[in-house]
This record gives sequence, structure tokens and C-alpha cells, in this order.
Amino acid sequence: MKVVGLTGGIGSGKSTIAARFKQLGVHAVDADDVAREVVEPGRPALAAIAAHFGDAILLPDGALNRAALRQIVFETPEERDWLEKLLHPIIRDELLRQLWITPDRSPPAEYQHQYVLLVSPLLLETDQHNIVESVIVIDVPVEVQIARTMQRDKNDRAQVERIINAQISREERLKRADFIIDNAQPASLAIDAVDDLHYRLNSRAKT
Repeated sequence: MKVVGLTGGIGSGKSTIAARFKQLGVHAVDADDVAREVVEPGRPALAAIAAHFGDAILLPDGALNRAALRQIVFETPEERDWLEKLLHPIIRDELLRQLWITPDRSPPAEYQHQYVLLVSPLLLETDQHNIVESVIVIDVPVEVQIARTMQRDKNDRAQVERIINAQISREERLKRADFIIDNAQPASLAIDAVDDLHYRLNSRAKT
């Protein structure tokens, strides 16, 4: 089973593109979803985070206050480094399990495609890129990233720019892409690009 990575900067529309792959029947694992799962109440990672940052980063129900934690780590690089060293290995292990590439997990017999998809905003910034055999980059101009993210998350421009600057540059991301989908074009054309790429990936994986 081939693992294909799908990535892009914040606000690039990864979720929309990934949704189309899922409609085509592709098994997709979202690293953001896994990152939320590993810090759910009762998980060891959340206990470690609360011990380090204090209970102020917890909501009244004991869940992680992700907005408060995000504010801290993007303003203090040392704290971001600490958090990444804690979470990245935990997230990676769970990704491998959900991607059906650990000894205790394998694709169901009825799975029809030749590849699975790892959707991750930090695919190229972390060692997650070592999991995949090829990389799809969802690309939009930086100004589009900023506008979309400000509207979606209700963050101010400075906060969005800090998040973008914490990721690799658009230019570096494009250099490392095996496939690029322009998600600044009309939605119908982006969907057509996904459909074409899906066909190519299935054909390529069989060789």
C-alpha cells in the first residue's frame, strides 16, 4: 500500500481537496484530527501539557484550550519546540496505525485503491514526510492564505502571519512537491485536477 502525502500552508484549502479524495473512496488520515485525538482528556499527552503550562490551558471540562495554547507557542519559540518534541512522536505513531502500515493494522479486503492519503499541514516540517512516497502540495498565494484564515478563524493578520512564518515557505514547499494542485482557481477546476491525479496515482501505484 502506497502512502501519498497531501499538504499546504494554512488557508490553502487542504480539507476541501482531501474531501474530494474521500468522495472517490480514498482512505485518508488527517494529522490535525490525530493531533486532537492524542490530547483528549485522559490521554498522557494532555497530562504532560497541563503539567508544563499549568491548568490555565485547560477548559472547565478538562479539555485542552487549543486557542490559549496556540497563542503561547506561536509567541514563544522555546515553548513551541518543547510541545513539538512531546507531540510529534506520539502523533507519528498514531498516524502509522491509522494508515494501516503497522503490524496490527492492514487494509480491509474490499479496499479498491492502490494508495492511502496522509493529510498534514506539517508534512514537510516534521519527519512525517518520511512516511510518504510522494507529496501533493495544495498551493495558493500567501495573501489568499491570510484572507481565508482571518475570515475562518477570526484571527488578526499578525497572528496569521506568525503561523505562516512558522511553516516552511511557499517556495520551499513547491520545490518539494511531486504534484501541485492550484486551489486558487475555480472550485470546479480544482476538483477536476483531483480526479485526474487520483487516476494517475492509482495507475502509478500499480507499476
